[in-house]
Amino acid sequence: MKPNETTGASNKITRQILFALVAGVGVGALAHNVFPADFAKEFAGYCSLITTVFLRLIKMIIAPLVFATVVSGIANMGDTKAVGRVGIRALAWFLGASLTSLVIGLVMATVLEPGRGLSIALPAAEAATGLKTHALNVKDFLTQVFPASIFEAMSGNNILQILVFAVFFGFALASFPDKTAATAIRLTGEMVHVMLRVTNYVMRFAPFGVFGAVTSAITLQGLDVLLVYGRYMGGFYLALGILWCILIGAGSLVLKKSVFRLVRCIKDPMILGFSTASSEAAYPSTMMQLEKFGIKERIIGFVLPLGYSFNLDGSMINMTFLSLFIAQIYGVDLSLSQKIIMLLVLMVSSKGIAGVPRASLVVVAAVLPIFHLPEAGLLLIMGIDQFLDMGRTATNILGNSIATAVVAKWEGDIAPTGEAGQETGASGEFAEAQPPLEVLEPTA
Repeated sequence: MKPNETTGASNKITRQILFALVAGVGVGALAHNVFPADFAKEFAGYCSLITTVFLRLIKMIIAPLVFATVVSGIANMGDTKAVGRVGIRALAWFLGASLTSLVIGLVMATVLEPGRGLSIALPAAEAATGLKTHALNVKDFLTQVFPASIFEAMSGNNILQILVFAVFFGFALASFPDKTAATAIRLTGEMVHVMLRVTNYVMRFAPFGVFGAVTSAITLQGLDVLLVYGRYMGGFYLALGILWCILIGAGSLVLKKSVFRLVRCIKDPMILGFSTASSEAAYPSTMMQLEKFGIKERIIGFVLPLGYSFNLDGSMINMTFLSLFIAQIYGVDLSLSQKIIMLLVLMVSSKGIAGVPRASLVVVAAVLPIFHLPEAGLLLIMGIDQFLDMGRTATNILGNSIATAVVAKWEGDIAPTGEAGQETGASGEFAEAQPPLEVLEPTA
């Protein structure tokens, strides 16, 4: 495919998603203002059904894609010690990024004070949120890391459990001498290519999924809710913007000017993740764009799913920002020492959120009572959480992409020219045999 054709194809799907986003806002606002409440709710349900179908198609490909990429990557890594080295480097970056995100959320909420003077009715302090905070504990986390059955893990799309099994399976394949397991290794590599083709087909439904998600949210909440919470949302997105600058700046220390080409490469996955508020929806396209950037499959296949479990930068910044917001709306002044303790508690608690529904809200709900803050404060945010989640998701994608590229650079696993086709397992013959990846080609 020629460069100008590649750029045109990528721009086409980007325009389609952006058009769907704008159209969804318009249709949703019209439906909210024109339709009776009961009919508007029913209409929103049908719109969300479109998004549900799209996300189910995405979930259909996540498990086999993660399994194949991790196994293929480890089996082809050769030196099994390299897996441990890559894992340690990735986790070190994740830890630093998580701490930075929490600090930014804390500082911005302290400076902006989005909860001061907010003229909305407060829920009763004893009101229930319905969040299952009991799901957040060390015992349950450690138990759910290790799969009782790989089929159960795949059926539930538990990325962390799939990762654990894939690591064992990959090590087993790599341990065989000579060409004993060559066929199995080749099959897993070819499975990656097949799943990427399936991904290409599924992604053609992305604009419809985006339209359904946005239309449903606006139909139910209306645009007025954005004005009421404008100060909170403005402050939160400003904090996300600062985090983006820091992540890109930190990435540039390792990747130099290539970090900007990386951001351009992952533009489409970030737009998709923002529009659908789903990291899973953007996972396959993120993986493919990182490969187009020049990162070898073995690094992408190991670091990216690990990041989806442990490197949720957008969710981290939300935790401290939201916690202090709730303290402010209830008029509770926290000292500097209490804020630091809150940051550390959130840092530890957040590492058990993999696989927990509405993870960041669950963590905040579990931590609030420690500081004598009412869990009911979360009810104020749940109405706009869809719009906040859009920013969190895009930030998670950016953070994981930069982390993967940085680890790849440290390992020397980025193609010098950025052409993955010359360096990785999805090279040459596969690239020529495939039809144009119109959804996921980079614009650079």
